Amino acid sequence: MKKVVRWNPMNPVSLMNEFDRLFERPYTRTTSNWNIALDVAETEDSYFVKATIPGINVEDIEITLEDDVLMLKGEIQQDEEVEEAKYHLRERRYGRFSRSIRFPMAVDSDAIEAIYTNGILSLNVPKAEAVKPKRITINAN
Repeated sequence: MKKVVRWNPMNPVSLMNEFDRLFERPYTRTTSNWNIALDVAETEDSYFVKATIPGINVEDIEITLEDDVLMLKGEIQQDEEVEEAKYHLRERRYGRFSRSIRFPMAVDSDAIEAIYTNGILSLNVPKAEAVKPKRITINAN
């Protein structure tokens, strides 16, 4: 397990380390005007993904996995404007979003579990059996 180090963009060593780490972590890509917040954690057996997507119905979230790329898509509907009201602030996001995560190794698409509770989408993405380390038993005579 790697330790967490604070990133300092003015330190050339930190910048070089960040560049090296770019190839060690899962690739993520955003194809929308705004991001959904994600956490991605890894254990020996699985990846755990948590996405913060408040204000959406579970039926409006689409999750797909193809070639070890997990894609989250959806659309948050805009509230109707109150015409007789004057808005002072409108920060709540709406519209389509799309976020993908490329896993660095094969995952088991048939065993993925997804739970949506209180605006948090939680996914358990098990690693494929072929990539998990296996202990070899030694038989002694």
